[in-house]
Amino acid sequence: MPVIRSVRGYTPKYDDSCWVADNAVIVGDVELGSDCTVWFSAVIRGDVNSIKIGTNTNIQDNATIHGTYEQASTTIGNNVSIGHNAIVHGCTLEDDVLIGMGAIVMDHAVVGKGTIVAAGAVVLENAKLEPGAVYAGTPAKKIKKLEEKHKALQQRIASNYIKYASWFREE
Repeated sequence: MPVIRSVRGYTPKYDDSCWVADNAVIVGDVELGSDCTVWFSAVIRGDVNSIKIGTNTNIQDNATIHGTYEQASTTIGNNVSIGHNAIVHGCTLEDDVLIGMGAIVMDHAVVGKGTIVAAGAVVLENAKLEPGAVYAGTPAKKIKKLEEKHKALQQRIASNYIKYASWFREE
């Protein structure tokens, strides 16, 4: 069973359309939209600030979602994919964003709609990433505008995670 726990009077909220892995952790002031998936060893820790996640968003294995006490909540849009081992901390991810494996997004950063943050990239505190671009490196810098093939990739990944979760519901 996943760890779903109230903290400081806040209880995580999500509906039956969401799938949460057996060893995932969701605590505190967390709201998940419909059709979200939270994968193995992922942690969504709303103990120090709120975390709001839109619909059809996947939080992949070992990802950590958190905020900063009284300073930085976390807002994640619709159709967002957060890759394995990524850290999303006290920031805003707009709709249709892809956060690559091992990437880090810091407090008060805003990742614009349809943007890809490459694997291993570090988005610094207060950074504003323009919509529809690819960012990579440490610190993350814009490397190009998104092409149609990238937009299709984002949609495919978000859709695939709903399919993958259905395999576990069947067991």
